[in-house]
Amino acid sequence: MGADVASFGDRRGCDAVGMAILGPRGRAYPRVNPSRSGAVGSPRDAEVFAVGEDHAVITFVDDGETEVTTRFGEACARTIGPHHVACFSGLTPGGEYAVTVEGHAGEEPHLPDRVQTLERPSGALLATIATVNDVHFGEDVCGVIYGTPEHELGPWVRSLPGEDPYPLTMNRGAVAEMAALGPDAVVVKGDLTCRGTEAEYQEFLDTYSGFGDRLHHVRGNHDAMIDPTMALQGAPYAVNVNGVTLAVLDTVQPGLPGGTLSAAAAGWLDETAGATSGPVLVFGHHNIWDLNAAERSRNYFGIDPDGSERLAGVVARRENIVGYFAGHTHRHRIRRFDQARTVPFVEVGCVKDYPGVWAEYRVYEGGYTQVVHRISSPAALTWTERTRNLYAGIYRDYALGTLDHRCFGDTF
Repeated sequence: MGADVASFGDRRGCDAVGMAILGPRGRAYPRVNPSRSGAVGSPRDAEVFAVGEDHAVITFVDDGETEVTTRFGEACARTIGPHHVACFSGLTPGGEYAVTVEGHAGEEPHLPDRVQTLERPSGALLATIATVNDVHFGEDVCGVIYGTPEHELGPWVRSLPGEDPYPLTMNRGAVAEMAALGPDAVVVKGDLTCRGTEAEYQEFLDTYSGFGDRLHHVRGNHDAMIDPTMALQGAPYAVNVNGVTLAVLDTVQPGLPGGTLSAAAAGWLDETAGATSGPVLVFGHHNIWDLNAAERSRNYFGIDPDGSERLAGVVARRENIVGYFAGHTHRHRIRRFDQARTVPFVEVGCVKDYPGVWAEYRVYEGGYTQVVHRISSPAALTWTERTRNLYAGIYRDYALGTLDHRCFGDTF
């Protein structure tokens, strides 16, 4: 089967290329016009951003309104800058495809020559889940590290005069794309706010209200800075979606950036997993500590050593727990530990800045896939490109991670 292509640049590019069609996952993209030609400029920062079972997305930028051709196997897409998003659907699961971005200058570690789509797990599709984390309503300066002067690791980045606050821009984009997917459930994994105010929390609730009873959320450390119970939502709690259990944990220690998992919460998770034969996906705000670390950190940024060992112990006992999915670190990373059955402990990047993402999970009878999507509204791309090079240029590689840590599959 040949691939379908859909592509877009900014709104000017969309208007020039043509009418909108439905691209992968039901998102709207402009129709590709094979007859249009133009001079090729100098695209840069190309990234094979997402690869699923049947679709792939490549993003890059240039300095103007250059038309660029991207090839994925035998399919090609033409996009107009400065922000390019080339999308390919109708791909073969587990297929290998050659990738080129015409005119891309220099070597790019995030643009491999060949890419393999994810294998489709066996059995029927049981549930589709969408998640976000670190949405940070109320934040107005991006990149701040408290206690570090701006001249040392800045400059920090702010919305420009006349622009909407960047958390609103990014979250509106995420909500629109997740709504187009039509997931069975949406899980928001904490840091709903910047300072933990009621007004910030209400802005989160208002923005995500369209999901109705499909929306499930839990607090992060930012949300417990004033009220130690705000956004707790009764966690831990479980959501059942067609035999798939979503176990939502509270990992927050109010007033502290680092987290924990109490013995009571670990016991709840053990009982919850033991009460079902179906797959259990576990969600929380904080990332797990390195179980193989030589020293036990007393002020670890994620779940403390004791809490991490409790979590890993439950995962080791309950074979139907198939993954733990966190935020907090604003990066994409997977860690596996032999003492926890090599189940993936996953960290997913934030909504609020580069690359600006949400994650999709397709859960089948025989496994699941994770695909991280870059929020691709024109305003979102404009903002995230401005935040790409935070912290003296190191943020891109830290936040982006590798393709196999953003998009992967696991079998039961």
